[in-house]
Amino acid sequence: MAARFTLLSILFVILRAPAAAQNAQLDASKVMFTVLAAINACGYDDGLESSAAHPLRKAVRAEIAKRNPPSLADLRDFMRQHRQQDATWELRQYISYSLLVTDPPEFAWRIKEYQLPPDVAALRDLGPILARFYQEANIEDLWQRSQPAYEQFMQRYQESSIKAVTEVSAYLRAPLTGTYMGRGFKVVVDLMGAPNQIHFRPYLDDYFLVVTHSVDPHFNDVRQAYMHYLLDPLVTKYGEKVDEKKALGDYAQGAPFLPEHYKADFLLLFTKSLIRAIEARLAPPSKRQTMIDQAMGEGYVVTGHFSEQLIAYEKQEQAMRMYFPELISTINFEKEGRRLDKLEFASKRVERKARTLPPPPPPELSAAENLLNEAEDLYTRRDLDRATDIYTRVLKETQQNSLQAKAYYGLARISALKRDPETAVKLFEKALELGPPQNEKAWTLVYLGRLSMAAGEVPQATQRFKDVLAIKEASPKAREAAQQSLVQIEQKRTGP
Repeated sequence: MAARFTLLSILFVILRAPAAAQNAQLDASKVMFTVLAAINACGYDDGLESSAAHPLRKAVRAEIAKRNPPSLADLRDFMRQHRQQDATWELRQYISYSLLVTDPPEFAWRIKEYQLPPDVAALRDLGPILARFYQEANIEDLWQRSQPAYEQFMQRYQESSIKAVTEVSAYLRAPLTGTYMGRGFKVVVDLMGAPNQIHFRPYLDDYFLVVTHSVDPHFNDVRQAYMHYLLDPLVTKYGEKVDEKKALGDYAQGAPFLPEHYKADFLLLFTKSLIRAIEARLAPPSKRQTMIDQAMGEGYVVTGHFSEQLIAYEKQEQAMRMYFPELISTINFEKEGRRLDKLEFASKRVERKARTLPPPPPPELSAAENLLNEAEDLYTRRDLDRATDIYTRVLKETQQNSLQAKAYYGLARISALKRDPETAVKLFEKALELGPPQNEKAWTLVYLGRLSMAAGEVPQATQRFKDVLAIKEASPKAREAAQQSLVQIEQKRTGP
């Protein structure tokens, strides 16, 4: 059973069912898990080595690599054809797709195709490939085994999410119901994307907030998204009146770090300015003016007006949806002009920095691992006799296959340097038999391929080098060595 936590009757709606039919919940999404597992299996590596990345991501990647579903080839081709300008946009398009299709194995559209946003419409042919991948890789099994990790993550999010939504609802005096003005607010957590990311996507009547793994729950982002959910329909409803004030937007054109869509659309700028003002009113009094000044400096030029008018709102009894026209009508162009004529925009971008976990302490090495490090150092310095003694000592002092494989790999390289190819081949093959780490396996195959070439065994050498290229974890240098050797073989075969 998928991990799920009821927050409040209005809070979050599960993604795989219509909003009106569900209690409000914080949830994970099977379809998003499937889609992001697929792109991870095909080379999506952004944030993989971050200390904030969840270990589940690597575990799922490794398991899919073992299963090696045939559909991966088609998925890789699809990803290459739909590559985006950077890793964030790469993830964003697949998250958007996940939000607008039904759970596997169908991957059917939740809305009409003509309603799809452009980034999702471009992925319309992905569904059949994903359906094959879901079955071939047995993603249902991985999804079920992943539930404890999602459950633990959602437990951390539960308290701050409740606080964010109840705080905003109380301030705006909005009812705590399952939907608001016929719309739903939906939050999904994700452990398979790059960490510390927020993706806020309003589609038709539903608002989605996707949060990837992070050290701290994204309290401010959940709160901002929920304010958008409650305020956007009011701005739309009174859009004509808001538009009468759009001359204020001209002042924002000179803000160097204000995103262009706010400069182009005054309704968006108006909404964001109101949200920033509400955030300031919800902050401790000592921080309010600093937050208002920062918002104004970034280009949200109506924040100053709202910060003053909200004081009046707080003293009366109407809900925001009733009071909202007052926020518009009280805008005084002359007063705001004087305020904005004095405004100095920020000279540098405000950077948001996510907290990361400190790097874990280095693991304590065993005696055999310390010996291997010593032998490798001696090998690097070409003190081959002493290195041979220590590699041989490792074979006597440990029965661990991976460590023995490293020792045989070291002895094999020494034999190759000493021009003893027969012994080198036997030792490299023994290392392969014991199962060395993937990168050392790749280099072992490179050496065996070179030894086969030297012996005139071209077909065997060719296969060794191709095996290197099939190892996903092979280092770039190992791949380059194998590729260059294959080129040499082809050049000898075809002649000058």
